[in-house]
This record gives sequence, structure tokens and C-alpha cells, in this order.
Amino acid sequence: MHGHYHGGSPRQMAPLTRSSTVDLIAHELRSAIFSGGLPVGSPVREVEISSQLGVSRAPFREAAQRLVQEGLLTAFPGRGLRVTGITGDAIDDVYEARLAIESRAVHLVSEARNTEVLGALRSAYEGFAQATERGDDAWAIGDSDLAFHQLLVDFAGSYRLSRIMSTLVMETRLASLSAEEGFAVRLSVSPTYEALLSGLELGNAQSSISALEVQFRDAIARLKGENDYPTIETDPDAVQHEFNPIDTAP
Repeated sequence: MHGHYHGGSPRQMAPLTRSSTVDLIAHELRSAIFSGGLPVGSPVREVEISSQLGVSRAPFREAAQRLVQEGLLTAFPGRGLRVTGITGDAIDDVYEARLAIESRAVHLVSEARNTEVLGALRSAYEGFAQATERGDDAWAIGDSDLAFHQLLVDFAGSYRLSRIMSTLVMETRLASLSAEEGFAVRLSVSPTYEALLSGLELGNAQSSISALEVQFRDAIARLKGENDYPTIETDPDAVQHEFNPIDTAP
């Protein structure tokens, strides 16, 4: 059974319901984790953060449990919740899951050969490449890299693939934040991106998947400190994140 690209984006495909308070709190917590504002291994201070967000502790706890289910927070008996670290074999597992999801997206996008989609992906890649060439800070480069991969999956046209990928993107960032040398990105863009895009444009899915496999092997090795590509590094401890009151009005 073959899927087909049907022109949507996650925002259009997702049910159009107003976000609940729990949804809004979960979004704020994810943003804080993704930006390094809640560092890997740090405790989630329920009283303090719920007060800053202007919410009661019941919906805060529900939102935090949602992130536990997503693997972004871990419960430690007697020590509450802490931001999950992703190291060792868990890094391999994140990329194994990404390869499964992104390979399926590659098949769907390469089958569709939609010129607007291919143009948007190339544009996203060029933004990532330019950020790298300019030597932007590691956060901007890392964000544009992950945005490219999320976009690839979004263009497969499956709400569920996109939803799963969004969690894998978060876990990829956690793996980067868990690295011993701190958050870092490659100083140069891997040639696998051009190979991936060329495969999509030619309708050669296997070529694109092979490029992903090489790209992910390199990423795993870098995150484990097993290769010596020059990197741009940043200090995650320097990141400040403020929780502002959220609008919970009906």
C-alpha cells in the first residue's frame, strides 16, 4: 500500500482545537528543554515553574507526566523529575528510530516528486548551509538542521509521522546537550545533505536513504566523541530561560 503526499502541513492536518492549559504548559516545558534552559539532569522545580507560568500545580503535574511519557523527563524516586540525558546506546536508538521515520518520508516525498515540496526542502537546506558558512552560533545552526529534518517528514503528509518525528527531534537535541564537551555542531555541512536532496529530486529514494545512513553514523560518532570533525561549540550553562505567564483564558 503506497501513501501519497497530499499537500498538508502538520498545522493544517492537526485537529483545530484550542490548546488546553496542560497543552500550553507542556509546550513551555518542551521549549525550555530544547533551548537548554532546563539543562540535562536538572530538576524540574514544580512550585517555582508553575508559579512563573501562573498555573496551578495539578495541570503542571499532568503536563510534566506527558513529557515523562515522551521520554523527555525522567522520574527519580525521592528526587522528583529531571531532564533526561541521552548517552551511549540510547544515542544509537534515537537515530535508529529517526532512520525508520525519515526513510519512510523519503519514499513518500520521492514518489510524489512535488516541485514545491522539493523547492522548500532545498531552500531549508540552503538556510542551514548559510548559517553554517557564516559561523552562526551553534544553537542557530543546530535549530536549522533539525528544522530541515522535521520538514522532510512533514512533507510526507502524515500527521502521525510528524508527531513521532517531533519527539525524536527533541531527543536528538537532548543527545547533543548530553555530550561531555557541551553542545556543539559541525563546522562544515556534511555532503550527505546534497546527496539526500539530489536523490529526492531524481526520485531515487534508496540514494537518499543511503545518504541518511552515512549522515546518522557520523552524527552518532560525533556525539560519542569518536570522530574529530571541527565543531562550533557553545556553553549550555550560559543559556537563560524565563518562564512567562501563559494565557489560560477560555
